[in-house]
Parts: sequence; C-alpha cells; structure tokens
Amino acid sequence: MSNARILAIKSLLEIFKRGIRPKQSLENIASSLDKRDRAFHMEIVYGVLRYKDTIDWILKHFLKNPSQLGDFTLNNLRIAVFQIFFMRVPDWAVVNESVEIEKGNAPRDTPHRRVSLVNAVLRNVLRQKEKFFPPIKLDDPVESIAINTSHPKWLINRWIERFGEEDAILLALANNEIHPFSIRVNTLRTSRDELLEIMTENSIGCEPTRFSPDGIRLKEMHTYADLDCIRGLFAVQDEASQLITCLLDPKPGERVLDACAAPGGKTSHIAQCMHDDGVIIAVEKDPKRISNLQENLTLLGIRSVNIMNADMNSLDTGMGKFNKILVDAPCSSLGVIRKNPDIKYKCTSNDLMNNQTKQLELLKSASCFLADEGRMVYSVCSTEPEEGELVIREFLKTATDFRIIEYVKQDFLHPFTEKGVLRTYPHKHHMDGFFGVALCRNR
Repeated sequence: MSNARILAIKSLLEIFKRGIRPKQSLENIASSLDKRDRAFHMEIVYGVLRYKDTIDWILKHFLKNPSQLGDFTLNNLRIAVFQIFFMRVPDWAVVNESVEIEKGNAPRDTPHRRVSLVNAVLRNVLRQKEKFFPPIKLDDPVESIAINTSHPKWLINRWIERFGEEDAILLALANNEIHPFSIRVNTLRTSRDELLEIMTENSIGCEPTRFSPDGIRLKEMHTYADLDCIRGLFAVQDEASQLITCLLDPKPGERVLDACAAPGGKTSHIAQCMHDDGVIIAVEKDPKRISNLQENLTLLGIRSVNIMNADMNSLDTGMGKFNKILVDAPCSSLGVIRKNPDIKYKCTSNDLMNNQTKQLELLKSASCFLADEGRMVYSVCSTEPEEGELVIREFLKTATDFRIIEYVKQDFLHPFTEKGVLRTYPHKHHMDGFFGVALCRNR
C-alpha cells in the first residue's frame, strides 16, 4: 500500500496547497491504481479531510512548531494519526510505513532529522493513545464538538443557536459519514427499473432513492470506472439536488432559463422532465466550465439545451420571457461538506454575507425574464439562512410583484417543505443540505 499512501500524500498536497477539489485530485492521481489501492487512497484522503482539525489538535501536543514542518512530512504524519485513531491498521505497520516513506522523500538537507522526528512523534502518540482517543473531553462544549467533529467553532456556534446542541452534533457527525453517492436515471434512454436491473446484473449494489422518482442510491463507494457499464444512462446527482428540479416542475414545450448551469446536473434533469422537447437556455459565466457542461449533455444525448457563455447580470432582455427559470446560485456549499470535506476549512462567516449580495443580484437579474404565468426557483446547496431564507426575504422587499408559491403539488416533496420553502439536511434526511423556493408573479 506504500505507493497508494505516497499518492495520498500528493493528493493532500494538491488539496491543501493548490486548492484542487478532492474529487479532481483523486481522478488526477489515483486513476492508475488498481481497484483495491484506489479504494485505500480514497479512504485515506477523505478521512484526513474529514478529521483534519482533530488530527492537527492531537499532533500539536507532540510537535513544538507544526507549521514549520515541511508539507510532505506534515501530511505523512496526518495520515499516520488518521490510521492510528480511525482505521484498523496495526500500530507497528503505521509507524514503519510512515518512517519508510519519510526516508524516501525527506528533503536532502535534513533527511535523518525528519525521519527521526516522524518516528519519535508517532511512538509518543501511541504511548499516549488512550488519552487522545475520540471523543476528546474538553471544558468548552463548543470547542469539544468542534475538535471531535473537525468543524470550525464559528459554524458549530451558529448551529447550536439555530438547532440546539444535540442537533448541531448530529449535523456535524452526519457531515463526516462515508456515504455512497446517488445517481439520477437518464429517463430519455431507460427507466429506473431497467437501470436497477442492469446494475444488479453487474454486481453494483443499489436501491431506489426514497423520495426522488428518478434517483438510485448506491450501497457502496464506486468510481466512475466501476460504472462504465451504464455510461450514458445516468448522471451523478444527490437526491436533494434532484428535488430542486421537481420543485421547478418543467414541462414539455416550455422555454426554460437555467441561470447558473455548469456542470449540468440540474440542466440535464430539466431536459429529462421536458422529454427533451422545448428550449432550455443554459447560461454559464465561467468559460472554463463550458466544455464540461457540453460533455455531460452530449453523454446523456440531450439536444434541447442551448449553452450561452454569459454573465446572467448582463444578459440582453431581448431574449424574451421564460415559462420556468432556475437560479441555482453559487454559494458556500456548506450543505455538501460530506462530499467535499475541505469546504469546512475554507469558508468563513464573512463569506455568507458576501455571497448573499451576489445571490440577491443574480436573483433580481433572472426575475426580469420570467413570464407573467411563469415559475422561478431559487436554490443553494447551503444549510445557512443568509444564503437561503434571507436572500428571499430581501428579494421580496423590493420585488413586490413576486410571491412564494406555498402549495407544492408533488406529495414526495411535502416532508421537506413548509409554506413553500424546501429544506433538506444530512442528519435528518440522509441527503445533501439544500434550500429551494418557488416564486411567481402576483396575479
């Protein structure tokens, strides 16, 4: 496993130093590994990301200046501590492999010092293992939850204020759970029952999603390579994300505007709901994401989407009106921490208000294109009200000709909606944290 472990260190270096998303790093670095090593690589990388603050808190008791360590050595130690406390790996094997990896990769000017340090730190950790074994007991309850679940204190504080201490803990714990992803059936080419049968025949454990009529939940972790046998018959999309398109309720023959389209999960779902019959304008500001959007649509065989590389806030009103508009706005992504654990270390409380300003501007721009009888859905993959409820409240203060559509006709959406506002949470619904609301003009 030493090669997979070295590659795991390289992935962590990419994620922490270069800001590359975990999924992309794994595809870049681990694609050459066999299935067993690839699974090990994924477990290590995501494990360290989920528990980075816990691991670093433990390490600071054994290192005088952790920040002065080389990045390679620090991540080598992080992986070792993760294995000691969170994996069933023999202690002696963890120490031996960490030392050997350090021998082969330590800086040429200080190889012996780095190797000795890694060996000494890990042996000291093992001698005091029981003292630091989670759950770690601290006097400050907020700090205790933050350290044990590896979440920032500011986020734990606000969750306690909103949900209470018990639910705050449950939400943080749910974010650290290893969950197989959900996919959405490409109903333009097959049915859910047919795809379930194909997947079962290919030994891919799966089951229908509980709420989304188009979803399938995988029972264990898989890579894209594992799902090559059903290529073009599915799109990777969490069940909560699928519910947003259901809230929009697009119909065949309609004109639909997707204001923030890439990478295309909701865009392609809209096309499916319309039976690929109608006009969908998919607006994407970032030119770098256009090719990925087009590839995803082509793979699914979708033809009703016209991609426009443009800024929604500068769009020409001469485009006419739309029956349906989706504003799936850029946000903190705090609702998808369980998929992208690095998010919780990047986002700050100030980001939420900064995002709100941009989200409100985007919503106002998109609203100009809604037909008199149309429906507009605003959504974010965030658990925080600054990016959800408060955006809508501010929008309705000035857009007095708009209102929330409180009645939701689809029965399967009722468990998540209250007065027209959709909310999902990882600890309550076993899906991503999403906010969604449907709006229309006053009539």
